[in-house]
Formats: sequence, C-alpha cells, structure tokens
Amino acid sequence: MFSDVQAQQISDFHDSCTGRPGWAAEGSPQHQDGAWKYIELNHRYNSLLWEQEDQARRRQVADSEIAANKRAIDGFNQKRQDAIERIDEELLARLSNVQPADDAWRNSETAGSMIDRLSILSLKIYNMQLQAQRPDAGPEHIEACWQKLQILLTQRRDLHQCLDRLLAEAVKGRAFFRVYRQFKMYNDPTLNPYLYQNK
Repeated sequence: MFSDVQAQQISDFHDSCTGRPGWAAEGSPQHQDGAWKYIELNHRYNSLLWEQEDQARRRQVADSEIAANKRAIDGFNQKRQDAIERIDEELLARLSNVQPADDAWRNSETAGSMIDRLSILSLKIYNMQLQAQRPDAGPEHIEACWQKLQILLTQRRDLHQCLDRLLAEAVKGRAFFRVYRQFKMYNDPTLNPYLYQNK
C-alpha cells in the first residue's frame, strides 16, 4: 500500500533535488498528482524557505530587504504547512478501508510531518557537507561540521525507521494518525487582530 512512499525513496528524491542548485525556482514539477505531488511541493517550499532564512540574517542591507525576506518566509511557510496536510490527506485516503484496532497506537506526529522533517534534514545534510568541504575554512571548522554531519545522518536513519514503521503498522490497523490542521492564525486577516482592526 505504501511501497512507493518508503522513507529511503523520499530522502533519495530530496537529495537529488537539493543537489541541483536553483531547482526550487524551476517551474516544472516532476510529480503531477497524489502524495508525491505534495512531497515535492513541500520540499520545494522548504528549499525556498532555507534561502530566505539565510538572506534574512544579512546585516549589510536595508531593513526593507529584510522585511521582504520575512514576508516571503511567511508565505512559503504557509505553503509548506499546506503541503504537509495534503501529504497526510493523500496517505490517509489509502487507509480508508483499514479499521484501527481498539488498542491501536496513536502517533502524535503525522506521516506528513515526518516527511517534512526528512526534507529539512536533506537540506541540513547538504549544506553541512558544503561547510565540511569549504576550502577557505580552518581545520577546527571542518572537523566540527564533519561531526555535526554524522549526527544529522544518524537522525535521518532514525526518522526513516519511524516513518516506515508508522505506515506499516497503520496498514495492519495497529497504528494510526490524523491530519493535524495548522490554523496559522497570524496569517489569516480575519483572525489576526493587528490585521482586522486596521481595516
């Protein structure tokens, strides 16, 4: 049921995208529908977020540029969260005929959230590798980044096991998860008092 969404497959896809500079700005998605459409969109928005977060830490530019970065971060983060929810909807639709057992384990983190974390880990691993190979950095920096890289790789292996186990147990009715709606109130002009009071 989930043979096409195994954790290693997902990380391989994330890594292949992350390894192509500028891929997130490309306009032609590889996947047109289903869970993979939203797995790709989620990774695209995480990649765009990463770039904006880096730029937002600049000190040598006008405040207006940082404000533009912050607004872009808000927009991409909302789209990232929306993609997580759509991943969960797509995966849960495959489980619509599975009745969880009365004592089924309820996972507080959804499969979509785990896939989002795999996306972020791919970005961290890629960028930490770049830091560990910087020709202009000293040996202490290189060694510190190498050690951090090993920790990130261990974290990703652990998360692979957790995601695959959740989906395998869900198919058997021994585990389940729900779509957890984000309801980002600060992005909603009808719910953020600083927005609706100024109308």
